[in-house]
Amino acid sequence: MTDNNLIKKLWQRPSTIIVTLLFLFLLVVPKIVTGYYLHAVILIIMYATLGTAWNWIGGFAGQMSLGNAVYFGLGAYATACSQLWWGWNPWLGLLLGIVLSGIVAFLIGLPCFRLKGHYFAIATMAVGEIVNIIFTNWDAAGGASGLYLTIKESSLLNFQFASKVPYFYIVLVLLVLATAITIWLKNSRSGYYFRAIKEDPEAAKALGINLVNRKLMAIILSGTVSSVAGSFWINYMLFIDPPSAFLIMTSVQIALIAVMGGMGTVWGPIVGASIIIPLSEGSRMFLGGTGSGIDLVIYGLLIMLVAIYQPGGIVGAVNNYTKKRQSKKKATLKAVQEVSE
Repeated sequence: MTDNNLIKKLWQRPSTIIVTLLFLFLLVVPKIVTGYYLHAVILIIMYATLGTAWNWIGGFAGQMSLGNAVYFGLGAYATACSQLWWGWNPWLGLLLGIVLSGIVAFLIGLPCFRLKGHYFAIATMAVGEIVNIIFTNWDAAGGASGLYLTIKESSLLNFQFASKVPYFYIVLVLLVLATAITIWLKNSRSGYYFRAIKEDPEAAKALGINLVNRKLMAIILSGTVSSVAGSFWINYMLFIDPPSAFLIMTSVQIALIAVMGGMGTVWGPIVGASIIIPLSEGSRMFLGGTGSGIDLVIYGLLIMLVAIYQPGGIVGAVNNYTKKRQSKKKATLKAVQEVSE
């Protein structure tokens, strides 16, 4: 498929037009939204990035990981510890987090990919809990109390700003890059291999696809981008602790974002984050402590409805509806032509 045909095909989809308009709208959001609401938008974009990264391993390669919070937390802690221990620049800490998360993703994937289905999911969840316990009891890394970054002069070099606006544009660029990778995967040979592994591993193996190597590629790519999101988070919040970094519920939430929006789709994680994060933040803001867990109940029910009635998620439902309308339109035109003849 040529680049022109690919672009034409993408623009024929309503979801592409809607999300493109959303991106254009986001560019002017800081001029419209301020304070806590801008913070909420930043959260949505960051979790959309995390959901997009999970989508590569879960939605494309079909490996239901429930441990992606590990890479997010490693990115945050690598950035924080490198600054506090060795006085590194935060951007070097970000690179350290990428390398560390890539290595850990490889070490996790190599043995865990021998497992299938829910056994793989349980194994990744167990790894996440082990890492959580390690950091909770690691005094040099702040232990259960966590780490606070030193406030520095506002500048891009220091990755600290007096306003939320620069953080907004940085995380938006990260989401755009992650989405670009998804579009590339969806239309590349690697993406074809991922989908083949997801649909029928034995058939993919018979075709000569190296299952382990391709799965490792997916988990390393997912882990490194999740790590960058973690590095962003620590520089934005200036604080990190094990519960906010490695909690199993964070991994589940990341997976649910992609599942609800549409696994294996380009725009699904963005749609999912735009629904789930406002629910979570809204219940926390309006209900406080009394609303603890209400968001989980609400979007848990939503996920059940999506899983029962539309396994392809919201974006999948929109695409199916569009295809049905196009098919109906073609059938109508064909009938009219037959009558006129």
